[in-house]
Amino acid sequence: MSAPTSGRLADAAETLAAGFSTRRGPAATRLLLGVVGPPGVGKSTFAEALVARLTAHGSPATVLPMDGFHLPQAELVRLGRRERMGAPDTFDVDGFVATLAAVRADDGAVRAPLFDRAIEEPVPGALTIGPEVRIAIVEGNYLLHDTGGWERVGPLLDAAIALEVPEEIRLDRLVARHVASGKTPEAARAWATGPDAANARLIAASLARWPGPLQTLALD
Repeated sequence: MSAPTSGRLADAAETLAAGFSTRRGPAATRLLLGVVGPPGVGKSTFAEALVARLTAHGSPATVLPMDGFHLPQAELVRLGRRERMGAPDTFDVDGFVATLAAVRADDGAVRAPLFDRAIEEPVPGALTIGPEVRIAIVEGNYLLHDTGGWERVGPLLDAAIALEVPEEIRLDRLVARHVASGKTPEAARAWATGPDAANARLIAASLARWPGPLQTLALD
């Protein structure tokens, strides 16, 4: 579920798009830009807005979501991790790293999975990143996480942006997202204040430890 595009979000996307397009021509080496933050902060909405503005500035771009690399439900059940879905070890980090490396190599089209929230399953090969795409906006929770294999992701990014929103807004978005996916309001709030909250604390800690450059955008 995407959050509404606020004026501040749109302005931030426009400013970033103009800057990246100025320094990266259409024939330049492909750029990978990370958009990171806890669940419900608006990463996908911001990434989509940024892609639209980059493309309008003449820099063809696409969103590459980390969520496509969720492990399938059956695998999560087999591993005993279904009740922690969304935690770092419930993703195919090896597949994610391999896909980022292929995009970075810029040698032909790259296929990637997308996550279908309606069925809560990854759909293999649903996204194609063609050679015309010069900027990939990689969005996800654990792009700068530093354990469990995730430490291989950050070095593949050219730049990273961390998004922040007031906690009350973030929680309301998460509850609405889970209700839209079929949970009762009570179960949605329990998940948002349970597993989602634990993941948010983990993400905040990894961002605080990240040694590289990181731009933070506070949105409403």
